[in-house]
Amino acid sequence: MSPTPSDAPSVPAAPGELVEAVRTVWAAVLDTDPASVPEQVSFLSLGGDSVLAVRMAAMLRKRLGAGLALADVRVEHSAAQLAALIHERSSGTGALRPLPLDLKRREDLDAPFPLLPLQQGYFVGQQGAWELSYESAHHYVDIGLVDIDPDEAPEALQDALERLAEHQAVLRARILPDGRQKILPLDDPEAIPQLRVNDLRAADKDTVEAELARIRHEMSTQGPDPAQGCGLDMRLTLLPGDRARLHSSTSLLIIDGWSSGVFYRDLFALVSDYNAVLAPLDIDFGDYATTLRDLPRTEQWRQDRDWWWDRLDGFPLPPALPLVADPAEVRPALMGTRQAVLDPERWAALRRLCTQHGVTPSAAMFAVFSAAISRACGHRRFLLNTLQLNRLPLHPDVPRLVGAFSSTVLLPVELPRTVTFAELASRAQQDLGDSLAHNLITGVEVSRELGRRRGTRRPVAPVVFQSTLGVDAALGSEVPREAGPLGTIDLLSHHQQLRTPQVALEVRLFELRGELVVVFSLVEELFAAQDVDRMFQDVMYGVESLVEEEGWSARVELPDAADAPGTAEDGTPAGNRLSVPTAPQGSGDEPGPLRDEVERAVAAVWETLLDCPVQERTADFFALGGDSLLAVRMLGSVARENLGRVTPRRFLERPTVAGLADALGAADAR
Repeated sequence: MSPTPSDAPSVPAAPGELVEAVRTVWAAVLDTDPASVPEQVSFLSLGGDSVLAVRMAAMLRKRLGAGLALADVRVEHSAAQLAALIHERSSGTGALRPLPLDLKRREDLDAPFPLLPLQQGYFVGQQGAWELSYESAHHYVDIGLVDIDPDEAPEALQDALERLAEHQAVLRARILPDGRQKILPLDDPEAIPQLRVNDLRAADKDTVEAELARIRHEMSTQGPDPAQGCGLDMRLTLLPGDRARLHSSTSLLIIDGWSSGVFYRDLFALVSDYNAVLAPLDIDFGDYATTLRDLPRTEQWRQDRDWWWDRLDGFPLPPALPLVADPAEVRPALMGTRQAVLDPERWAALRRLCTQHGVTPSAAMFAVFSAAISRACGHRRFLLNTLQLNRLPLHPDVPRLVGAFSSTVLLPVELPRTVTFAELASRAQQDLGDSLAHNLITGVEVSRELGRRRGTRRPVAPVVFQSTLGVDAALGSEVPREAGPLGTIDLLSHHQQLRTPQVALEVRLFELRGELVVVFSLVEELFAAQDVDRMFQDVMYGVESLVEEEGWSARVELPDAADAPGTAEDGTPAGNRLSVPTAPQGSGDEPGPLRDEVERAVAAVWETLLDCPVQERTADFFALGGDSLLAVRMLGSVARENLGRVTPRRFLERPTVAGLADALGAADAR
């Protein structure tokens, strides 16, 4: 089936040379000839997706000076429509209106800069006070290496790490106690990641297996924390027969899914050739994060905020998945895993059918996941969280940077009672596109506001969908198969673990050597194993059914109930629910004005941080506009004022002026 013209509404025509310029950019992104890019066919129909759109937006800015936000670059647009949009946004002199922000190099490269919203969420999730927290938020993976040069590989890998840490400044990042970050200078003795080598070449099979299991457990449960040291832990285990395992544990505070691809491509290029020189970067992650500090001052940001805020009161609760434990009571050390693959031939067939039906593979997979969740929880209306590779095209170098750029997007799901899969995928495509068109407000910020309105500090959307499908195409290549002294890289021989704070269940989809990989990461303590197995099998059955056209025309079996059984008309849940907001019970503090010096000192710290008067001892920190990051920062300020030290968990028990004052008194008494 050939690509069909986009159904998006027509717009005034653009000059022919501008249309040709857009077609040329698309051809470069899609790795094809400009003649194969009809001007009236959508980017999506030509094989593009939302990940490739990030690269396309950056190339438009570089080649045409087209300062478009990602929200403007819809995959449903044709080249002619996008060119018309660029032309429409030009002034009378032909100069394009700029994006809300212009990225500039920081004057002081050693100065601290802000955490981005999702970084803030991970940082807070490492404090041990909030539900489903961990000491470190990180991703662990080890991969197989064959025909390695055991004498040269360790030195080559350490040399590559040193050169890469110089090239990608975020590898030298540290998180400060006040919730900011900074880049260590190259001459700092703690700046450069250090490779650890474990030589098992002379070991027997049982010893090798036991040692690999030990390393995996240690690196999975004790991940790197840039608040304590380097955010990257890399080790090389040398095995008999010129084989090896490359172990890598990366903090989610410094490396996201897109960055992982950039990191490994750059690392293996440097390992392969001592003389390799990476293309210079004119900016770093700190410049990007510092620039975004001014985003809330823009009209575009305020428009996106209003778009979300106007919808929040109608957002549903998370899916009522069956639980065996209260999320507030569990203390997980490691997330469990379920994993399966779709072979390259069937995955290619599925992608072709996605194109024919006018949806991205990610949208189709979201539809599969949401349907499986609906069947597992018994209702069709719920709130999901999605992780997006949200790199604003502020500079041509942004796609080549390593950093924690990702953000979340909350997505209310309301599935029809009767629908074909093709219709369901089309709805998912539209809903995802509408939400991503307002991506200047992140899901972390939306979650905070939703939590304030519901009077809860529990996670409001702990079920997550993450897709990095298309990243290899967006980067222009996949991870190489050969890496000099590291030999042959066997990506299909891999083992991985994830620890994501405030997440109960997450599905992740990515590609390896042409295969589709589907992974569940979950807090095992919350669910019965058979329920998880059933849900994962349901997802894989849905994925596999889409390899044939019949799967797209089939009716999707969904529950009768729109909302969770037992939910009252006012939305109050009945029975056991996943991360259901509970009504505030009151602090038990006696109301009235501030009573003593401790309460007045606490109020003074709050007034400075929250920029509002605090005159009542029952004033609630979060009701006054505080959030989890500000709470951590506030407790640090209280300690620096010599008022005492209180843990975040203790503060959350009574987050009022009187409650904190009592906690400080109890701490002094000890």
